[in-house]
Amino acid sequence: MEEEKEEKGKVEDAQNNFKQLFDMLRYLRVFIPDEITEDEPVVLFATQYIQDVVSIINNTDKRIVSNYLMWRLVMDVVPELASPFQQANTEYKAVMQGMKREQVRWKKCVEFVNKRVGMAVGAMFIRNNFKKESKDTASDMIHDIREAFNELLEENEWMDDQTRAFAKEKANSMDERIGYPEFITDPAQLDAHYEGLNFSPDQFFENILRLHAFDGHRMMAKLRKPIDQDMWDQEPVEVNAFYNPNTNDIVLPAGILQPFFYSASFPKSLNYGGIGVVIGHEITHGFDDKGRQYDKDGNIKQWWDNQTSQAFCSRAQCFIDQYSNFKLEQIDQYMNGKMTQGENIADNGGLKQAYRAYRKWVQKNGEEQDLPGIGLNHNQLFFLNYAQIWCGKMRDEEALRKIRISAHSLGPIRVFGPLSNSREFSEVYGCPLGSRMNPRHKCAVW
Repeated sequence: MEEEKEEKGKVEDAQNNFKQLFDMLRYLRVFIPDEITEDEPVVLFATQYIQDVVSIINNTDKRIVSNYLMWRLVMDVVPELASPFQQANTEYKAVMQGMKREQVRWKKCVEFVNKRVGMAVGAMFIRNNFKKESKDTASDMIHDIREAFNELLEENEWMDDQTRAFAKEKANSMDERIGYPEFITDPAQLDAHYEGLNFSPDQFFENILRLHAFDGHRMMAKLRKPIDQDMWDQEPVEVNAFYNPNTNDIVLPAGILQPFFYSASFPKSLNYGGIGVVIGHEITHGFDDKGRQYDKDGNIKQWWDNQTSQAFCSRAQCFIDQYSNFKLEQIDQYMNGKMTQGENIADNGGLKQAYRAYRKWVQKNGEEQDLPGIGLNHNQLFFLNYAQIWCGKMRDEEALRKIRISAHSLGPIRVFGPLSNSREFSEVYGCPLGSRMNPRHKCAVW
């Protein structure tokens, strides 16, 4: 009870301090026609963060704060401003990312339109480039990999029975959003989604501002309304995947259900080593250092036994220490194991779950016929395709920037780390114990 009072007091202090800094009511009333009063309930997911921000702002010169706020606004529209701004932006990116020239204009335009009106772009993409069979296959794979995760839950020895039961319940409660939201297949519903957004062909910058205003109004219109559990925030053509802890769901946009991650013509080994590992990665996010703080309904809740929680932290620390000793040889820099721990846990867990799910598929359907001229069996091809999906190349400046700010380890480490922790990989490729790809000490959480 005392802890609850203390936490409540912190929340109230943070809210009071925040009010002193900004006239939030004035800000909200710009977007919301309804009357907003000081009695309006406010949900804060990070009270400590708000308190720290308040402290920083209270101790920073007002001119600096004003300049920062203006810079954040300008920075968001710099790519759409006139040539002097474009040139300065290019010079900045040359230093920070090593870019020698601007992106080809057509690619920039396509990316911009997808980012701003992604559902409209998605409707055009799926009309001719996405088959329902891909959606069904992805759904089947999610169920297979979730079953593999539940089996691994039963086998681990560091969880108590009650926490294990809660974890299985959360995994089984995960919703899945695959491909695209159905409403974009109906022109009338798609038009309604963008109702109120109007463009002028000769007012480019004004159109940018209209988009910002439209997004702001749409966000504020959700006030006091129940959360739409079927709402999609991700663009259907995005080549990415997501786990949402607040709604406990997995999102696989249509854009990622294509090579090298997935193809209807691929052997199962490649699909499980590609999109299968991605699915396992997203499932594991529900049980990483952040996702484990949410229950099956997406509420922040302590559902872990204390001893089991300590055991988790010990295993997570193994990853922190291990990845902090991984060096990106390209720039002779070490990873930040603490900053990337959640993604590293997800990478390792996803690989393990997907391989188990693939072997269960083989047990049910029989071994796949070897591909001619390759000289690798399908167990080896599973791991090969996992490595292939992270193939890439970046400039030294960009590699350094990502090491400093990214929650993900860089591509070569995303391959080396999970594979060197995988006993199955060492077995199918015959890596000697104690070698670089089969170290004696391995890390594992799930």
